[in-house]
Amino acid sequence: MALEITDATFEEVVLKSDKPVLVDFWATWCGPCRMVGPIIEDISSDYDGKAVVGKVDVDNNQEFAAKYGVRNIPTVLLFKNGEVVDKQVGVAPKTTYAAKIDAVL
Repeated sequence: MALEITDATFEEVVLKSDKPVLVDFWATWCGPCRMVGPIIEDISSDYDGKAVVGKVDVDNNQEFAAKYGVRNIPTVLLFKNGEVVDKQVGVAPKTTYAAKIDAVL
């Protein structure tokens, strides 16, 4: 299950992680976000123990969405060693997200 990441936990969970972290910036009212949600959950299961997969609700947690310039949702950012190394804006197939993680493992 994908982690719920908040502004309060972002630094610890994402920026200080020793594993790659895939972060889905989304909102409950966003139709395309509801399409990406199940894909993110699948990725979370597939990469359990190899990568951290989480979600940030941008309505309730705006600090890091603003810091990383998230203007459209869904936006999925991939972090490694606290730095953004890849980005996907909009809906993409599961293979796209998996390939991004595989590239940094």
